[in-house]
Amino acid sequence: MPIRAVKPLNNTFEAVSTGLKNRILIIDFGSQVTQLIARRLREAGVYCEIIPFSSAESKLDTFSPQGVILSGGPSSVLGTEAPKAPDKLFTMGIPVLGICYGQQTMCAQLGGHAETTDEREFGRAQIDVIRGCSLFTGIWDPGDQASVWMSHGDRVMEMPPGFNVVAKSEGAPFAAIADDERRFFGLQFHPEVIHTPDGANLLRAFALKVANCSGDWSMNTFRAEAIENIRTQVGNGRVICGLSGGVDSSVAAVLIHQAIGDQLTCVLVDHGLMRTGEANDVVKLFRERFNIPLIHRDASQLFLSELNGVSDPEEKRKVIGNTFINVFEEEANKLGGTDFLAQGTLYPDVIESVSFTGGPSGTIKSHHNVGGLPDRMRLKLLEPLRELFKDEVRNLGVELRLPDYMVGRHPFPGPGLAIRIPGPVGQEQITILRQADDIYLDEIRVAGLYNEIWQAFCILLPVKSVGVMGDSRTYEYVCALRAVTSTDGMTADYFPFSHDFLGQVARRIVNRVRGINRVVYDITSKPPGTIEWE
Repeated sequence: MPIRAVKPLNNTFEAVSTGLKNRILIIDFGSQVTQLIARRLREAGVYCEIIPFSSAESKLDTFSPQGVILSGGPSSVLGTEAPKAPDKLFTMGIPVLGICYGQQTMCAQLGGHAETTDEREFGRAQIDVIRGCSLFTGIWDPGDQASVWMSHGDRVMEMPPGFNVVAKSEGAPFAAIADDERRFFGLQFHPEVIHTPDGANLLRAFALKVANCSGDWSMNTFRAEAIENIRTQVGNGRVICGLSGGVDSSVAAVLIHQAIGDQLTCVLVDHGLMRTGEANDVVKLFRERFNIPLIHRDASQLFLSELNGVSDPEEKRKVIGNTFINVFEEEANKLGGTDFLAQGTLYPDVIESVSFTGGPSGTIKSHHNVGGLPDRMRLKLLEPLRELFKDEVRNLGVELRLPDYMVGRHPFPGPGLAIRIPGPVGQEQITILRQADDIYLDEIRVAGLYNEIWQAFCILLPVKSVGVMGDSRTYEYVCALRAVTSTDGMTADYFPFSHDFLGQVARRIVNRVRGINRVVYDITSKPPGTIEWE
């Protein structure tokens, strides 16, 4: 019997304890980095939730926050349908911090004025602190200069009554404003990104000093809340979990198993795009160590058949997503019916696919487990990690007592090696790439660099080059190496390998892998690039 179609669950962090206080509400206006605000608050031990601006008014009544943060966003306050914060927010007597667009809409709603200007600021900027305020106490003093990250075309040109200018920049005369009496603050720059060195301290000060939150929320707290949420959402239903062996799906599986026990069955779909020996290692670990029911489905030929001739990266992800769901549904039917599909979806996947909060953020690319899901999918989604970043998931894995090698594993994309082969995917390319990737990661481990790197992998480029091997001409593929450092996957820098290391990797790949005669290293940061190539 087909399982009825429903919308994905809203997996926001709902407080399960009536005693949970000291919390911040973040109103989302569609910024690509809204979740980083939540991240900084969690680092400070402050419970928070993100809500789209369209639902914020009712949430203010039920959530009872001690403070509210208004995010940035792509809109202009000058637009006829510009999103707004609930007007009642400014009469509730609680502190408010507006960031970028959040500052602009707060000013516009309170009697100030913003305008579009040719003096736009994007990237690093210097601000001059010209006046003290309660938000700056212990961080900046009048006369200080500070580095911040700007990203705006509009800017505030007239403050509402009661505000003072506390900082300015070359392109923003009201870079920071404050109304200490009402505890309203506006920042034109983004304190949530790492490129604002004092930004985390500013958000911490807002939550702990201005809003008087206690800062006692932890990942252990999240674990307890998540388990309770899973039990409430699932009830007596049955869950299948898509297990890849990566840290995301592994943490999700163990967390769900702790919540509902044998109501969970894990399904490992071997799509033929995994790394060497990966499927067998996963099966052994989860069956023997965790005693979690696990179905191993070898669907490699099916996936390769579906991917035959597909070269567009967006289409490739959607094909893989559709095929995954088809296989999951087949396994669910074999089990006698299943209600939920559990996935290890993280926030960077979501924010790059679509704004899950309903805000007007732009789509960067579809992820196979988010934007790649078919509209007709008949399983309800259970995604308990949906609002977490990678490092937070690793911390949760420690709480769940997962082995260190699993917790520290580099991210591996759900679509596997397919998105590391630009253009059509065939068995020949997969075999070549798998061998090169094995060598690259082995050299990284031998050099003691694995834990210093966020993610490292090879890309098999859809071009061939002329080479000379053994006095003979070769015409073979070019392999690109990628390695980045990051804290959350939203921004990344390339890893500064030595030339000696890169030379060693290149020699070993070219000597050992038939089909590659040239190796290059990608030194592009994110942005402007992405971590993966597709």
